[in-house]
Amino acid sequence: MAKGWYWGPWNSNLGVSVGFANQGVDEPHFHRRMAEIYLIACGTSQMRVEAETIELSQGHVILVEPGEAHTFLSCSPDYFHFVLGSPGLEGEEALLDKVLVPRSRLGL
Repeated sequence: MAKGWYWGPWNSNLGVSVGFANQGVDEPHFHRRMAEIYLIACGTSQMRVEAETIELSQGHVILVEPGEAHTFLSCSPDYFHFVLGSPGLEGEEALLDKVLVPRSRLGL
């Protein structure tokens, strides 16, 4: 039996950005408009979202809403994640959506 999944209305032009990384970046920031969904493919990491430290490992999914400050604190050597951003932004629009914040906002 075939299995699969989709997100949003079937056969639509859903505006999402898709990326991946082999480590999380420690750069506290939030996005004005974009939500980010991280899908952890392997390894472990610690992510800080506002004042909460979250332990992530293979199979975990985390949603970071617009306006929520976040950063990665650590990652294992085998770490790898996919990230979906919605709405999908590109170029200058994506750069302007990201706002750096002081570590103190995250209680760090």
